[in-house]
Amino acid sequence: MMAVTNTFEDKDHKQKVMKPLLWVGMISIVMLFAGLTSAVIVRKADGVWLQFYMPTMFWVSTVVILLSSATLFMALQSAKKSKFNAVRIFLGATLFLGLVFTWSQVQAWAQLTQGEVYFTGSQSNASGSFLYILTLVHLLHLFGGLVALSVVFFKSFKNAYEPKNLLGLQVCSIYWHFLDAVWLYLFLFLSYIV
Repeated sequence: MMAVTNTFEDKDHKQKVMKPLLWVGMISIVMLFAGLTSAVIVRKADGVWLQFYMPTMFWVSTVVILLSSATLFMALQSAKKSKFNAVRIFLGATLFLGLVFTWSQVQAWAQLTQGEVYFTGSQSNASGSFLYILTLVHLLHLFGGLVALSVVFFKSFKNAYEPKNLLGLQVCSIYWHFLDAVWLYLFLFLSYIV
């Protein structure tokens, strides 16, 4: 009987700790991007700022990440109804779209270099360097989301997510939707401020 009690206590402890820790992490990420985008505004005011068009692949990235949030939302809704096959399908689609987003970001960087917008070097400009930094930092955080998605996806094959056990899927979902919101902010910021 003692082991059963400890199991329930461990589960309750995880539920009380995981989401607040996630929120603390997300607040620190918001502060990081607030600092970086503030630096862009301050640096732009100093002058010598190269104007350029946003790569079309950033538009593709935006559509893809919005679709991935929709499929992850559907995965969570399916888990709430114990539709295990649908959970796997929607999680697989989300993971695939996350990889497509990553690919589209790399393609956008290729478009930038073709347009002679460089990260470093004698031909670089602060505007291009900041664009690379902002998108790379977002992509690094997205990599963490892809790892979390992969774990959740493989656990879904064990029917791990059901109405009474959604914590892992919920935490992954909150973080992924957060990354989606951060990208939308960056996309709008880079489109209209830079």
